[in-house]
Amino acid sequence: MIKNLKWLFLVSVTFMACNSDDDVATVSDSSDGLPLTSGQANFSKYVALGDSFAAGFSDNALFKAGQTNAYPNILAQQFALAGGGAFTTPFMTDNLGGFSSGGVQVPSLGVRLYLDVATSTPVPVSGVSGTDISARLTGAFSNLGIPGAKATHLALAGYASANPYFGRIASSASATVLGDALAQNPTFFSLWIGGNDVLGYATSGGDGTNPITDPATFDTTYKNLATELSKSGRKGVVANLPDISTLPHFTTVPYNPLTISVLGSGNAAVGIATINALNTQLYGPLKGALNYLGVTDRIELLSLTAANPLLIKDETLTNLSAQLTAVLTPSVGAQTAAFYGTVFGQARQAKATDLVLLTTRAAIGTAPTAANSGIGMAPPAPLDKFGITYPLQDKFVLIPKEIADIKTATAAYNLTIKAAQEANGLALVDADGLMKQLSTPNGISVDGYTLTSTFVFGGVFSLDGVHPSARGYAFIANKFIEAINAKYGSNLKGVDVGNYQTLYPKVIN
Repeated sequence: MIKNLKWLFLVSVTFMACNSDDDVATVSDSSDGLPLTSGQANFSKYVALGDSFAAGFSDNALFKAGQTNAYPNILAQQFALAGGGAFTTPFMTDNLGGFSSGGVQVPSLGVRLYLDVATSTPVPVSGVSGTDISARLTGAFSNLGIPGAKATHLALAGYASANPYFGRIASSASATVLGDALAQNPTFFSLWIGGNDVLGYATSGGDGTNPITDPATFDTTYKNLATELSKSGRKGVVANLPDISTLPHFTTVPYNPLTISVLGSGNAAVGIATINALNTQLYGPLKGALNYLGVTDRIELLSLTAANPLLIKDETLTNLSAQLTAVLTPSVGAQTAAFYGTVFGQARQAKATDLVLLTTRAAIGTAPTAANSGIGMAPPAPLDKFGITYPLQDKFVLIPKEIADIKTATAAYNLTIKAAQEANGLALVDADGLMKQLSTPNGISVDGYTLTSTFVFGGVFSLDGVHPSARGYAFIANKFIEAINAKYGSNLKGVDVGNYQTLYPKVIN
């Protein structure tokens, strides 16, 4: 009897050992090694709504490889491991980017950029996009990221006629992005929209051509989008908006790039001579006239030892055109004085509180034209060097008032997004907080890499300084997955960001 009891005990121990947690195979595609689960979410039909970020826009264009690496596409691949279904993308024809019309590239929708190693500058790829702007695609698409879209555009009937990216995939001429998404009966959605509601203003230097969306309008629009998408208990994830001052498009070009080397094109002697001439012929007389008028904080003489600030126009300054004209007339004559008064009436040197756009770098030192001079004519020499002898106009620089307006609107938008997320029980990605972290010197360590917002070398942003690189999109997708896991109890692992490149080559196979 005792022998039998011992045998039974050994059998039971052996059975328990074979079924212990230690011997259960871990799941490498889950965040915790346990069997993959979608938790409370249902990924069987996922749709993504948003703007260029959702579309996979990168390097100043939308192209096939960028779309492949878009964060919704990466999300869909992870969702597929936990019951997710097919995810369709309206791919562009090739990897050139933008649209063509009649075999000619549409100028406002140009090809993508690549980094020219010889000059270390972003330049457009050669060729013409094979995606004709008049072509239309049929069928329903899961990725409804529309480059250029603002929050109000997603529920705007007829938006297809205004935006070719939506026009090529809209179900009808009167369709809305929201309507086309809901028509697919999605079980899960992502919504990241609102960037363009301030970015359009910011990337145009706050010149008024692309106004900031009124926060009250954004509030009504966004809450309606979130409510409609969340009906019938549908689950989803939303993201808030980063401060534009954390994007390299606004932080890469310094306010004071004018050194002896720059002004002398690498020749120190030429640079010294140039500075001395500028101080004698332009900065000195302007400073003297302004000092006479009691204004001492606009112009200083250029330094031979320190980096000098750009010359810019600040439309918030009192316009001293008439006063400058009167002061300068005795020394240079009425006609020349009037011209100087017109050009420099609201001019000042840039400060650290200004943000110079990335695209402005190509304009510094070039000759103003009738179209961009602000006075309807191309100024003569020596006033023919943007940022040096002629003030950079409004569209080239964000001044403190414009920056403050952007920050105020962004903060209001984020309050709306947070309220909509809480009201509808959605997951939230704190993109604002992430970008602030990426903007610090130490950045964020991920998968053995240090990611920062530094232009080109930080790994997160593409060559336009606004949209992510492939690695940046992978990082974003992982943050979406973390938020989804935390909210709905799923255990998706995410992807290794090291498997995604930071720069696309000149030729993409």
